[in-house]
Amino acid sequence: MVGLPARGKTYLAQKICRYFKWQGVSARVFNVGDYRRQNYGAAQPHSFFDPTNPEGQRQRNDVAKLALEDLIQWLEKPDSSVAVYDATNSTRDRREWIVQRCSQSTVPIETIFIESICEDASIILENIKAVKLSSPDYANEQDPDRAARDFQKRIHHYEVQYETISDEDDLTYVKLINVGSLVVLNHIQGYLQSRVVYYLMNVHITPRCIFFSRHGESMYNVSGKIGGDAVLSPRGEEYSSALPKLVRDNLKDQPMTVWTSTLRRTIQTAQELNYPKLQWKALDELDAGLCDGMTYEEIEKKYPEDYANRDKDKFTYRYRGGESYHDVVLRLEPIIMELERQSNILIIGHQAVLRCILGYFMNLSIQDIPYLRIPLHTLIKLTPRAYGCDEERFRVKIDAVDTHRPKPGATDGPEKDGEVPVLPSMAE
Repeated sequence: MVGLPARGKTYLAQKICRYFKWQGVSARVFNVGDYRRQNYGAAQPHSFFDPTNPEGQRQRNDVAKLALEDLIQWLEKPDSSVAVYDATNSTRDRREWIVQRCSQSTVPIETIFIESICEDASIILENIKAVKLSSPDYANEQDPDRAARDFQKRIHHYEVQYETISDEDDLTYVKLINVGSLVVLNHIQGYLQSRVVYYLMNVHITPRCIFFSRHGESMYNVSGKIGGDAVLSPRGEEYSSALPKLVRDNLKDQPMTVWTSTLRRTIQTAQELNYPKLQWKALDELDAGLCDGMTYEEIEKKYPEDYANRDKDKFTYRYRGGESYHDVVLRLEPIIMELERQSNILIIGHQAVLRCILGYFMNLSIQDIPYLRIPLHTLIKLTPRAYGCDEERFRVKIDAVDTHRPKPGATDGPEKDGEVPVLPSMAE
């Protein structure tokens, strides 16, 4: 990462790491600020970052080296793929040092620099207030205005010696100018670098909410069958009628678009929502192949070996003639990119598909994604923040079967009503 403080570098670093991990690529962020806080404490005044302060300069160089050495050691491990070096890296000398040190690794390391440039003072100030003042650096500062002034002085120290990347540096780089309104690329090559660029060109930081709901209870849910294109049960139809008020209460008067799969149970669930709607084939439920329309008991009896293999590794297990969770993640990538571009969205989908999407936003491991609990008749609200997402769940008090199957050996009983807000049925 390259850029002055409060330009969104850490936000982008975390999102890049989350994207690759969701794709099954091992990724990790090495934040130099964390190393500084661990070694020299968090409460450092702006003068610590003054380039004319020799002791501060020495200590900052020391932690920069520590972070880079740890990064290289991690990349030298067999299963490591992408490491993000999160720091200002604001001078030509610092960037040359990074390239030179990486070239000395025992494994080939390709470097790509991502420079975030922002000239909009209002965006910078908003980032200072929303993110930096809640960081550990200002945990003990009671006056937010005084903290903001101190941080602005810290930015000034970096501005004095800041050198933007130029073509003369002969580096592979991406420049994001004013939150991505202009993107400049240079010497991009290879699969992973191309994925970084593709991802960054779809990311925005505009405040919004993303809502998720499974379809209402279906007739297949009632009979314990998987897959299919079943219609809603009477209780599922009741949830379809209750959903509009639940959404309005949490969205207020903001605009929104509703996305559904092409299967009847999601379309029926959305039928009373008075918002623009869009159907996505990519949102269809995981294809169960030859097991489509069967119960788990029938699968265990007819395909005992497959049943056991799925319990061993649920993420990569592929139904005969069907899909795995990993297959679903791959086909959902266009959905994720479109979600990163959009404002308020409500997705009415299916259990496996919503697990994969929520796994991305909540930075879950691929081992945990297939066991994420997403009950019927529950609205999930995500609010993206700088370092993750806030999650709220709102359950309508309409009975439904519990389709959750816990991880083998886990003590994961049914959810209790007290875990999330319970809303009364519209019929009550």
